[in-house]
Amino acid sequence: MYSADRKATKNMYEKIREKKGFISDMDGVVYHGNNILPGVHEFVSWLQNNDKEFIFLTNSSERTPQELSRKLARMGLDVPPEHFYTSALATAEFLSSQNPGCTAYVIGEAGLVNALYDAGIDMNDVNPEYVIVGDTRTYNFEKIAKAVSLVNKGAKLIGSNPDITGPSEAGIIPSVGSLIAPIEIATNKKAYFVGKPNPLMVRHANKALSCHTEDTVFIGDRMDTDIISGLESLIDTVLVLSGVTTMDMLPNFPYRPTYIMDGVGDILK
Repeated sequence: MYSADRKATKNMYEKIREKKGFISDMDGVVYHGNNILPGVHEFVSWLQNNDKEFIFLTNSSERTPQELSRKLARMGLDVPPEHFYTSALATAEFLSSQNPGCTAYVIGEAGLVNALYDAGIDMNDVNPEYVIVGDTRTYNFEKIAKAVSLVNKGAKLIGSNPDITGPSEAGIIPSVGSLIAPIEIATNKKAYFVGKPNPLMVRHANKALSCHTEDTVFIGDRMDTDIISGLESLIDTVLVLSGVTTMDMLPNFPYRPTYIMDGVGDILK
């Protein structure tokens, strides 16, 4: 006989498994650095074997979907590129919907540059309509000065994501929120950020799944980016405790996830 708590827990897992679409964050949910987290292989196999629609979401704009696919392949997961959605793709989709065929000066890596090119956005370092900053390892004073000059001349400032820091194999490194700050300060202009917690990114991902919001669940490990963006997109959320959030941290937030579990493998219980 199940206790009331065990019945509720069983019902929770069944409700999640009944969903048609799954949007999942990556770092802290699927892997840490170059290490796959427990239960992820089984969870991905279950998604594929049960014909679920799924997308792995990342706020990083550095890598292309092809590069992310190869990264998971090195960890033993066969996930084609079409199952990845990055803040670079979201930024390109946002700009092409706002101003088709626009021009931009870009500080970023291949993931961002390729996404913009594919969306028909041309690179321009003379009189662009936008200055776009993404995750990059080639940041320098000359690029900051160029961006400041262009924004002061009227270019609009866009950030692929608002994260102050991000994870890397070497530890914590600056992300877009930190990189774009000197440009904001020098120009007295605030950037518009496309990535999480902006719900626009989750809505774009859900649109790619062709699922209704009530048929989709969003899985993440951060309350301040993942859970809030799912909540504001009217999508059920699963907070996994395999990343940066602990149960002790939940009282610090005025909102709650729909479900809480240790890791994605728990969904198969």
